[in-house]
Amino acid sequence: MGDRPLPVSLLTGFLGSGKTTVLRHVLALPGMARTAVIVNELGEVGLDHHLIGTTVADNTVLLDNGCLCCAMKDDLIRTLRQLYMRRYAGEVPPFERVVIETTGLADPASIIHSLLTDQLLADCFRLDGVLATVDGVTGMATLEAYAEAVKQAAMADRLLLTKSDLVSDAEEAALRARLHDLNPGAPIITVVEGVVSPEQLFNAGYYNPETKTADVRRWLAAEAYQQTDEDHHHHDHDHEGHGDALDRPRHQREIASFCVTLEEPLDWRDFVIRLRKLIATHGSKLLRIKGIVNVMGRDAPIVIHGVQHLLHPPVALEAWPDADHRSRIVFITRALDPEAVRQALAA
Repeated sequence: MGDRPLPVSLLTGFLGSGKTTVLRHVLALPGMARTAVIVNELGEVGLDHHLIGTTVADNTVLLDNGCLCCAMKDDLIRTLRQLYMRRYAGEVPPFERVVIETTGLADPASIIHSLLTDQLLADCFRLDGVLATVDGVTGMATLEAYAEAVKQAAMADRLLLTKSDLVSDAEEAALRARLHDLNPGAPIITVVEGVVSPEQLFNAGYYNPETKTADVRRWLAAEAYQQTDEDHHHHDHDHEGHGDALDRPRHQREIASFCVTLEEPLDWRDFVIRLRKLIATHGSKLLRIKGIVNVMGRDAPIVIHGVQHLLHPPVALEAWPDADHRSRIVFITRALDPEAVRQALAA
């Protein structure tokens, strides 16, 4: 269509964790006027009636602040296609960003998979980031009871901690520690009554054409995973057999977030073969893959991103984001031994 792919942010989080409150606040800000919001009509969406403006199409309204709101009556792929074609035809304002609010039980992996598998969507949209709200009051109990909540938190690029003003400092600290254990690379942002700045939520991805080199460091956050690996090693050594890992529900113990670091430049063809073999064997257990790869014969790295059985087309960067030129690949897995992943890539 002649445009750069439009950024898509996925706003997820368990039932009652504050997704709509966050969305309502963000949409009211002046800088968000060119935002299209897609909501599931079966979800918890409760945008204030004063935000609703003129009906543009059967399932699309133009909000008073210039944003679009589109109800997802069909599947996501069809809704995104229709929305983009209306933008191209001039039937709706030329929005510059899309936010998808999911239902409380939604699986982020399936939505990311939809964005990556449809060729038209891949040409028109790009995943900017996954945002997950976590209820400060009920979050710990929800993580204990529901595998969906654990998966949402583990796959997020940003964790939004809501209602933390209603709990004690000790309770908040315990929940933050559990979230960091699940997802070391995601910053935990405190949100009170939905108040959060767009700068904290958006431009979380590696693709931003203006700042893509710097964004890779923030998106990958490899240092957080490496530090966590070291902490876990020392904890296991000092308290072997006495940690709290076995006390957690199985659906929490099965989730692992870790970084594989490879010191030497890689032969691209050989690396892709190994990675695709790993995906073919364990695809359903690979919730998310994201990495920066040092390839033989190249002065700059290649960025990879995948979800379960699918790898997004690699992106060649123009320069390294820092002085560290090692390959760093972050994995979020379920019921898969991290050591098996490391051996598969480093063999």
